[in-house]
Amino acid sequence: MTSVAPDLILTNGRITTLDRQNPSAEAVAVTGGVFTGVGSQREILPTADANTRRIDLGGRRVIPGLIDSHTHVVRGGLNYNMELRWDGVPTLADAMSMLKRQAQNTPPPQWVRVVGGFTRHQFAEKRLPTLDEINQAAPDTPVFILHLYDRALLNRAALRAVGYTRDTPAPPGGEIQRDANGDPTGLLIARPNAMILYATLAKGPKLPEEHQLNSTRHFMRELNRLGVTSVIDAGGGFQNYPDDYAVIEKLHADGQLTVRLAYNLFTQKPREELADFRSWGRQVRPGQGDDLYRHNGAGEMLVYSAADFEDFREPRPELPAGMEDDLEAVVRQLVEQRWPWRMHATYDESISRALDVFETVNRDQPFEGLHWFFDHAETISPRNIDRIAALGGGIAVQHRMMYQAEDFVERYGSNALADSPPISRMLAAGVPVGAGTDATRVASYNPWVSLSWLVTGRSLGGLRMYPPEKRQDRETALRLWTEANAWFSNEEGGKGRIQVGQLADLVALDRDYFSVPEDEIVAIQSDLTLLGGRVVWGAGDFAREALPIPPVTPDWSPVRTFGGYRQSPHKTGFFARAAAACGCAAVCAVHGHDHAAAYRTHAPAADATAFWGALGCGCWAV
Repeated sequence: MTSVAPDLILTNGRITTLDRQNPSAEAVAVTGGVFTGVGSQREILPTADANTRRIDLGGRRVIPGLIDSHTHVVRGGLNYNMELRWDGVPTLADAMSMLKRQAQNTPPPQWVRVVGGFTRHQFAEKRLPTLDEINQAAPDTPVFILHLYDRALLNRAALRAVGYTRDTPAPPGGEIQRDANGDPTGLLIARPNAMILYATLAKGPKLPEEHQLNSTRHFMRELNRLGVTSVIDAGGGFQNYPDDYAVIEKLHADGQLTVRLAYNLFTQKPREELADFRSWGRQVRPGQGDDLYRHNGAGEMLVYSAADFEDFREPRPELPAGMEDDLEAVVRQLVEQRWPWRMHATYDESISRALDVFETVNRDQPFEGLHWFFDHAETISPRNIDRIAALGGGIAVQHRMMYQAEDFVERYGSNALADSPPISRMLAAGVPVGAGTDATRVASYNPWVSLSWLVTGRSLGGLRMYPPEKRQDRETALRLWTEANAWFSNEEGGKGRIQVGQLADLVALDRDYFSVPEDEIVAIQSDLTLLGGRVVWGAGDFAREALPIPPVTPDWSPVRTFGGYRQSPHKTGFFARAAAACGCAAVCAVHGHDHAAAYRTHAPAADATAFWGALGCGCWAV
C-alpha cells in the first residue's frame, strides 16, 4: 500500500485480478494511473482522503483491460465512420435493410462500404446477397461489400466509380468476373491473392482529416465499450508510414487516445522491402514513445513473396522459389538493428520455410531474447511449434476460423479443423501465445467473439470445431487476452493484470463472464472501462462517468445511424429460451427464421412456447 492517498477507489466489485498471488479482490486503489492497492474493502477504503474519488461497482465482475495483439486500429480508425458494419447482424434480410437505408443516406461521391467483420455463415439464410439484390437496394449509390479476403461485391454504380470495364485486365492472382458479353458483373474474387480486393477499395473517397480524427475517436470509444484498453496494430496494405499515422499521432499529442497503441510497420513496396526497413530504422526505434503510443517493430508483412493469403475456398498458395532470399535479407537487417518482428503465416508449409530462414540467420546473428512471432498459424504442425519455442518466438492467434470453419472443413476435413490452430499444443510447448482479432477486414473487432471461440470452439455458423480438450477454459482464454499479450509488445509485468504497480486498466462487465452460459459470452459488453484510472467508457449507472466526445461526423455516417458491432439478441436471455422452444439452436435452418425479427412483432411473447406455436417454428410470425 502507498502512504499517498489514492486518486480513485473502486469498491464492491468481484474483481478477477489474474495475479496468482492475489487472485480476487473487492476493491482497488489507483494513484497516478497505476494500481496502488488491490484487496478487500477493509484494506482499501481507509487509504482514501477527502480528495479521493469513489466509484461503487455494484457487485459487477471486473477483469483487467483487454489487449488485442493483432488488429488494424490505425487504418480502421481512418475509415470507421464511413463503414456500414454487418458484425453481429443475424440475418441477411436485416443486413440488406441496413444497406438500402444507408444508400439513401449517402451523398455523392461517397460509397456504402461493408468492409469485413462478418461471414455469410452467420446469417440465417447462410448466403451472401446476390448482385441483383444489391443493385435493387442501391441503384445509384456505389456499394462495395468485402467478404473476408475471398471476394468483393460491387453494384453497377461502384463499377462505374472504379472504372472497371470489359477492357480492364485482371491482376495476377485475382479475377474480375464477367458476363457472356465480357462485361464485369461486380464480383471480384481473390484466387487467392487479395490485392484486387483492397486495391479496389482504395479507389474510394477518403474522409477529410477533421472527420478522420472524429472517426478514430469513435472507433476507440467502440473498442472501450467492448472492454478493449490496449491494441497492437499490425499495419496494413495501403497504410504508409508516417503519412497515414498523422491522425493517431495528433490524437496522442492532444491527449485523446482512449486505447494504448503499439504499432508495427508493414512494408508497402514489393521488391523494395529491405529499403523500407532500412529507412524506418533511421527514423524510429522499437519502444520509442510512451505507455499510450509506442513503436513495436516490423510486420506483419515482411516481404511480399512470403504472403500466403488465407482464402480457404481456394487451394493453398505455393510461395515463390525466391522467397527465402528476400526474407533472409530483411530478417538480417531487423536483427542487426534489434527490431522485433511479426510475420503473417497461415499455413504450416509457409511457416516451415520461414523457420529455415530464421534458423540460418540465428546461427550467424543470435536473436538473444528478441521478441518475434508468427501471426495466424492455423495449420501449424507440432514440429514447427517446437522449432519456434527453440528460437524463443511466439504465436499470435486470431479467431478467423470462427468465420471460415465451414469453408476450411469442406477443403481439408474435420480432423484438420480440430487443430486449426492447435492452441493447447502451443501452450504445452511453452511458446508465448496471445489472442487477437485481425480486425477489421476479416474478423470483427469485438473481443468477446474471440473469447467465445476460445471457450466454445464453435463457429458463427454454429459448427463445433474443436473437441473439449482443444478448447480453453474461461480463465486461460482471458489470460490470452490480457497478461499474455503484454509479451507481444515487450510490456510484460506492466499491464494485463490488476496488480499493484501495473497500469490501471480495467473493465466492469455487464454480466459475469465466469458464470454466464457459453452462448452469452459473445454478447458481453463493458459497463465501465478505465484506462490508467481514467474512465473512457461508461454505460447505465456509469453513463455520466466518462467524458463525452463530439457526435459522429459526417452526418451521413452509418455509425450515426446504426452504431458499430450489433448484438444478436437471439443468443441471450429470452431469445435463447425462445430458440430452445422453437427447436432450433439459434435460427431456423429450414426457413431462415429470424427469432429477433419475430420477437420485435406484436406477438404474445411472454410465453415462449405459445409465441413459437405448438408445431415449433412459427414462420408466420416473421
